[in-house]
Amino acid sequence: MEAQESPVFNNKKIQRKLSTDTIQVIFEELRKKGNLEWIDKNKTRCLIMWRRPEEWGKLIYQWVSNNGMTNSVFTLYELSNGDDTENEEFHGLEDWLLLRSLQTLQLERKAEIITLNESKGVKFF
Repeated sequence: MEAQESPVFNNKKIQRKLSTDTIQVIFEELRKKGNLEWIDKNKTRCLIMWRRPEEWGKLIYQWVSNNGMTNSVFTLYELSNGDDTENEEFHGLEDWLLLRSLQTLQLERKAEIITLNESKGVKFF
């Protein structure tokens, strides 16, 4: 397993590494909590997320609400790279995770993802 060679699971200084079984248990726990998603069916590649999309969505919506920006429209770029969000934890969030986070807000009817001339934006409610 490739993960076994990662410094996260393999300490070369003391010549110890976690077993494949133990790594699988860790991955399964992360998946159950929503912090890991398998990229392929064979479960050889995965995305590990520090925060789940729902958690990021909550932080984004909290910022929108606290700043009186409900009923406003933002581009994804403005949210993840704009000057207004520079000091926010979600500043610099990758587009795929930002979009997934906004989708969770859309399911809660707190936002609507819109397409503007081939780029995406979001309106908050």
